[in-house]
Amino acid sequence: MTERAPHIQIPMKTRFDQLKDPVKNDTDENPSVNVVNYQTWRAQKLANAPANPLDIMVDIDDLAAPSKLELEKIRANCAKANFSFYRTPIEKQPDREHFINFAATLGLSNTEAHRSAGDDGIVALELSSKKSQAGYIPYTNRRLSWHTDGYYNYHGPDHAIRAMALHCARPAQSGGENAILDPDIAYIRLRDENPDFISAFMAEDAMTIPENREDNGKVRPTNIGPVFFIDGSGELNMRFTARTRNITWKDDETTRQAVEFLGDVLANDPLIIRTRLNAGEGIICNNVLHNRTGFDKDDQDNSERLLYRARYYQRVSAPKQKNDS
Repeated sequence: MTERAPHIQIPMKTRFDQLKDPVKNDTDENPSVNVVNYQTWRAQKLANAPANPLDIMVDIDDLAAPSKLELEKIRANCAKANFSFYRTPIEKQPDREHFINFAATLGLSNTEAHRSAGDDGIVALELSSKKSQAGYIPYTNRRLSWHTDGYYNYHGPDHAIRAMALHCARPAQSGGENAILDPDIAYIRLRDENPDFISAFMAEDAMTIPENREDNGKVRPTNIGPVFFIDGSGELNMRFTARTRNITWKDDETTRQAVEFLGDVLANDPLIIRTRLNAGEGIICNNVLHNRTGFDKDDQDNSERLLYRARYYQRVSAPKQKNDS
């Protein structure tokens, strides 16, 4: 894997689409300025990637009233690595309203109408015996494989899940660790290995999630889309799941090789960040790749693992520039 380069300052409002021709490789016979731009972006991403959770942790005194500086630190982390951790004092545990309002201050307001969400757009991730949640791994203590959120709910680049907020109210007694990888790093690894992998993953029919029929008769229709896509704001986004059941990959050799290579990246990449969220800690992200280890059920009543999650059709707002009003 590529070694960590010296620190390089990232232009806060770099748009991926301004690099143009994102699949063009610098080994082409006539490299263009677009390739140079991509190589600069690539170097910046690798140089500024966090090495551990503390590199990208923001302390917030009160989630109900975050300061401008605290919010700007989170925006800067998301501009740099597509995610940011935060933590709040345990004695100032926020309620659901504070959590959803906190996300709104970062430009996140258009929540997904998820089947398990409350009126506030928040889904409580906890062990559940509800019939409507039966069979869905997030509501069990089993491990979750690598994925981006809402990969089965893609309806075009500007109607896809592009951000997610997660807040830990109660951790499990043991287990429940998350691994996180910036999708931009996954893009870089794939393109470094073979630019054709990017072309395959940008195909509109790269990944298909079959129809899902529930016992109550509700149907989630077949969902077809790319793995990587560029949204209307010019940003690179990712849609992916490592599941091996109820998924159909495009039937061509390049796509199969790309899926296999990405699996190797997700197993071994040195820029994967691993952490276990404690009470009062959370993550704000541009829908990064992540997984979860299994965790033990708690022995005491009312002490089971509980996290709040909200998904959004926007990305985290960009940091303000010095000349912004």
